[in-house]
Amino acid sequence: LNKTVAKIDGAAEALKQIAKSGKKVLFVATKKRAKQVVADKAASVNMPYVIERWPGGMLTNFPTIRKAVKKMATIDKLTNDGTYANLSKREILQISRQRAKLEKNLGSIADLTRLPSALFVVDVLKENIAVREANRLGIPVFGIVDTNSDPSNVDFVIPANDDATKSVEVILDACCAAMQEGLEERKAEKVDMEAAGEGNANKGKRRASKARLDKSDEEAINASKAAAFIKEDEEA
Repeated sequence: LNKTVAKIDGAAEALKQIAKSGKKVLFVATKKRAKQVVADKAASVNMPYVIERWPGGMLTNFPTIRKAVKKMATIDKLTNDGTYANLSKREILQISRQRAKLEKNLGSIADLTRLPSALFVVDVLKENIAVREANRLGIPVFGIVDTNSDPSNVDFVIPANDDATKSVEVILDACCAAMQEGLEERKAEKVDMEAAGEGNANKGKRRASKARLDKSDEEAINASKAAAFIKEDEEA
């Protein structure tokens, strides 16, 4: 148990840094018991997830997956711009079914515009294709590893029972809480940077204003000197 806690802490800290850097972690859990928990936890930190069948080539053939996601957006556009009105009922039904299928399989990764920076896998044995794809691309894998699984392909191993919903939930709670911290720290840093930027801009304005005043003073002094010279010249 102590080993598991230590591993959770290590994984949570690494995930926090990924979230803080503004990168995405893709959660993967297609097993029935873990699906909803993973969907809820991943969504709570605005991270993409796969809880239906893993689409082969999801990572290694990412551009094709993106095309499918864009297809959803295209269908939505057809719905909104009135194109549907010119289609037959049969065509509308076919397109609607296609949209529903795409939504089911890819809806949760619609915002994933580039490859994720890490994978979080609940059952590394069941999701072995996802793990292999990540390994191939050098994407770090965080995984809940049960006694029947091989941890050699997992970068951050969390030894635990991946069949116990409560166990999975506790681990995800800890990891997602850390990620939330990372996101909040990122937000705070952004606010500080913006404030610093405004401060620098104000300093710049003050410097420019001072420079203008200095120039005005210099011009006034020069004008005064010139007037004095003219007066002296006239008196002479």
